[in-house]
Amino acid sequence: MAERSTAAVDVADNSGDEPLTAKADQSTADGVAQNRERETDSSESEEEQGSDGRRSPGRASPPELHSGHKLARRYRLEECVTRLDGFSSWRAVDEKLRRAVGVHLLPADHPRARSVLAAARSSALLGDPRFVQVLDAVEENDLVYVVHEWLPDATELTALLAAGPLEVHEAYQMVSQVSQAMAAAHREGLAHLRLTPGAVLRTSSGQWRIRGLAVNAALRGITSDTPQRTDTEAIGALLYATLTQRWPYEDDAYGLSGLPKGVGLIPPDQVRAGVHRGLSELAMRALVNDGATASRQEPPCTTPEELVKAIGEMPRIRPPEPAFTAPPEYQRTTYQQGSYGRPASYPGATQSMSAPLPPLQTRTGKVLKWAVSALLIAALGLGSWQLADALMDHEKSDETGNTRTTDENDKSGIGTKPARTLTITGAAEYVAKGSAQAPGDVAKTYDGDSSTYWRSKSFVDGPAMNPSFKPGVGIVYDLGSEQTITAASIGLRFPGDRTTVTLYATDSLTSSTALSSMRKLGTLTTSGTTAKVKADKGDERVKTRYVLVWFTALPYAPGDQFSGAGYKQAVTDVKFTG
Repeated sequence: MAERSTAAVDVADNSGDEPLTAKADQSTADGVAQNRERETDSSESEEEQGSDGRRSPGRASPPELHSGHKLARRYRLEECVTRLDGFSSWRAVDEKLRRAVGVHLLPADHPRARSVLAAARSSALLGDPRFVQVLDAVEENDLVYVVHEWLPDATELTALLAAGPLEVHEAYQMVSQVSQAMAAAHREGLAHLRLTPGAVLRTSSGQWRIRGLAVNAALRGITSDTPQRTDTEAIGALLYATLTQRWPYEDDAYGLSGLPKGVGLIPPDQVRAGVHRGLSELAMRALVNDGATASRQEPPCTTPEELVKAIGEMPRIRPPEPAFTAPPEYQRTTYQQGSYGRPASYPGATQSMSAPLPPLQTRTGKVLKWAVSALLIAALGLGSWQLADALMDHEKSDETGNTRTTDENDKSGIGTKPARTLTITGAAEYVAKGSAQAPGDVAKTYDGDSSTYWRSKSFVDGPAMNPSFKPGVGIVYDLGSEQTITAASIGLRFPGDRTTVTLYATDSLTSSTALSSMRKLGTLTTSGTTAKVKADKGDERVKTRYVLVWFTALPYAPGDQFSGAGYKQAVTDVKFTG
């Protein structure tokens, strides 16, 4: 299993096999439950045992473990977060890599042990950084355990909604990123089926990540005949909740109040004033079910892919402008008021303060005003003369070159089509060998903000990277559909000798496709902070949906807050034209 540097656990809730409208998940953002549950309640004891006091067949007892227990001589259990339905969830420490992780545990003879292992291994193979990664899935000593990432800087959507509805741009980013991630998962045959506010996390960098892909449902034995529809409706419910702070069903759930009973599903902009109309309609299109009709007669979205397309057709919602704080009012000093050097006033004396002259009304001001006016008149006259001279030269060149231009146009046929900027709908880090660099920051390369960036780690060897250790670093970009790529403009943070970048056409966002099977589009070596890579002759007509930006040589740069001095590079923004 691929390993990552941080960890978070998808904590079990007390809904068991209940559907998406069940009670709220009791876990917090860092994976620790607010109300830890144990299978000691009388209702749960009765459920575990039949009327004659015997344990019901088909349900295995949870493993009896304690804090300090080690799994595989590596994962030390620290705190039991949840014990429910035959499995338990723990906060643990990976003693080998000295990091926090989360662990799900269940007996090997548990009726769902096989499906949990299969789901965990399938989820780990996806390798999409938008999902909380599965680090290990093992059956050992009559135990099955799944090790997850732990994200200490992430906050659950449940906690965010407890403070109120999200700001419009935040809601837009949430539904965009979650929809794109789930569309990518379904293209690989994976479904979530338990996409609740407790399964969606916002990191400190503003990125949204999803935990419990496939595993969450497998732990509870949840299946669906229409997995894409189930996940799409769940995304619609999440968007509805972020806009209104209400759960779009009659029952209260996840710390949110449900809708009034008997009124049915009403649009978010009718529940709360000031809701964005486009996002309100999008939520209704995703929530349409059981014969309900979509808002404004728009077709319903039944798959995450259709939801991504619908979001792409909306006008982009930009982040709010930063609040401007007016500077303090300017205070005149005694010196500026003209009393400097005057005798100090004595008690009872009345000082007469003459008002200052208006701007440019003094003798010096009048001279300055006339001088500026004269310069402006001279500049206008000179500019007019140069413009007239340029126009006359242009007319002459048109007369002499008219025949030659016409002949060239006849030979070349139609004129060259203007290049257009292609839209980037998603991205993921490509890892050919070794560990990832900064998978959570790839979206910063196309967010329109050149002050944010994705960075590589610092390497000892350089400028050319060592193929036996790390052949290169890069990012795969998703253009939404097949496009013809003619060039790419890549903003770089570090200049110097030297940066070598190559464009490849690939077939997916994942790192499963080898470089040798990709088609090379173009390459460039630069010592500046901008790399403009053009497609090679013959490759400018190649159509592809996924493009790999691959770095094989990095310049030397000093140490910073993220890494020490060494050979490294950072990407501020990427634009493709076609």
